[in-house]
Amino acid sequence: MWSLKLTELLPGLPEELGLECLARLPYSAHPVASQVCGPWRTLLESQQFYHHRKKNGHTHKVACLVQALPHKPVVSESDGPKSNDSHSYGIAVFDPVSCSWQRVDPVPKYPNGLPLFCQLASCEGKLVAMGGWDPVSYDPVTDVFVYDFTNSQWRKGNDMPSKRSFFAIGSYSGRVYVAGGHDENKNALKSAWVYDLRLDEWTELTQMSQERDECQGVVIGDEFWVVSGYGTESQGVFEGGAEALEFGSGRWRRVDGAWEVGQCPRQCVGVGRDGKLTSWSELDSAVRVGTCGVTVGGGTLVMGSEYQGAKQGFYMVEEMKGGQNGKLERISVPDEFSGFVQSGCCVEI
Repeated sequence: MWSLKLTELLPGLPEELGLECLARLPYSAHPVASQVCGPWRTLLESQQFYHHRKKNGHTHKVACLVQALPHKPVVSESDGPKSNDSHSYGIAVFDPVSCSWQRVDPVPKYPNGLPLFCQLASCEGKLVAMGGWDPVSYDPVTDVFVYDFTNSQWRKGNDMPSKRSFFAIGSYSGRVYVAGGHDENKNALKSAWVYDLRLDEWTELTQMSQERDECQGVVIGDEFWVVSGYGTESQGVFEGGAEALEFGSGRWRRVDGAWEVGQCPRQCVGVGRDGKLTSWSELDSAVRVGTCGVTVGGGTLVMGSEYQGAKQGFYMVEEMKGGQNGKLERISVPDEFSGFVQSGCCVEI
């Protein structure tokens, strides 16, 4: 049952037909459609409408990337980061169906670039950006921002409970889960929290069994996995295990041998059809450095370079029958979207 009252959405058509017509609008038309009239805006921005589109196969998956912006002259200290050699970062959106690229408007609080190393997650068709370092002072921040593709606007979310950097992140059923990383004194963390997008509230979870700095988060089935990382006393020595949080019970379980000892998991953790973890950096020598992979639709967008300092390449990897990954297929990228990618996630709009 719809809690929203479906008034006459399209003159002369029954309400059900009007609903189906709007449900088939491409996501790129939503910002304009939401300005047609009040009832359309209310409908398009509602959670019920999103779930209706998703249930009937009308949603669309895109990759959202934290990407270095093209350099621009720095006129004054307030116009950009501390150093002219530093990059400013924005959010690029890649549509694998049309192979098109677009840029999301800057967060109003950070008009000249996102917080460095901020993390992205997706919830009910919206993009959530949180944490990172202030692009001018480099101090850790607790900011949370939510981007709505329906109206192309950012809103401020409830701040993270504490400052943490290089943490694991994942989303499930309208909630964003964070765990591990390190605090502002560079002490590794084993704490975990969950952010409820609808309620705009944070709730503390049971702690993991050990500290995990520079870990990587991934959702597998009904579990949030925190992969590898290291403790305060073992800086940079990545361990080979993982911990998985069961969403139903809220309990953690250890998964030994899930990752290669000594290998950094940041942004390169993939999941095979058999549920086992894979590293996108081992897929091909062309992407072994600075690797970032975002699974979107039936394939994965993989970015990386052959050696330190080489230009980053952009590739699509299609999933083959039997769950195996196919070969890298290089994709053409406009110059303004060829910057280095720090992280990313898939958003089903």
